[in-house]
Amino acid sequence: MSETESMRLDKWLWCARFYKTRSLAVEEIGKGRVTVNNANAKASREIRPGDHIHLRQGNIPKEVIVRGLSGMRGPAPVAQQLYEETAQSIAQREQLAEQRRLAPEPAEALAAQHTGRPTKRDRREIDRVRQDRSGWGDRWSASIDD
Repeated sequence: MSETESMRLDKWLWCARFYKTRSLAVEEIGKGRVTVNNANAKASREIRPGDHIHLRQGNIPKEVIVRGLSGMRGPAPVAQQLYEETAQSIAQREQLAEQRRLAPEPAEALAAQHTGRPTKRDRREIDRVRQDRSGWGDRWSASIDD
């Protein structure tokens, strides 16, 4: 960690390994998904140790406090020393993980539905519903029969 007083927000997010590239960090900042001290920020915003940063990684919201600055991207254990996640953020992340774990599997709902070609019985039922909705009854054309 270097002894710099401040650095760009996008570069810090990249160095702290929140985003894989600086351009991804800039994109997320531009979409308003990153705030510094509860205010919208630009990628060029200068951050300092002690700043509070709210961000989203995928669907996971995080709140971190800047603890250090680094001019280069290093290994993950070093990057984790650049910030401290708040207790509230950790609790919220664990709660969301539990909700995802308890949520029903979407594939089960699809498997429960009948897939593939309709059977003869299904086809008759489809035709019956279409005929009832059309309002034409047994008529074959829209012309008026005399």
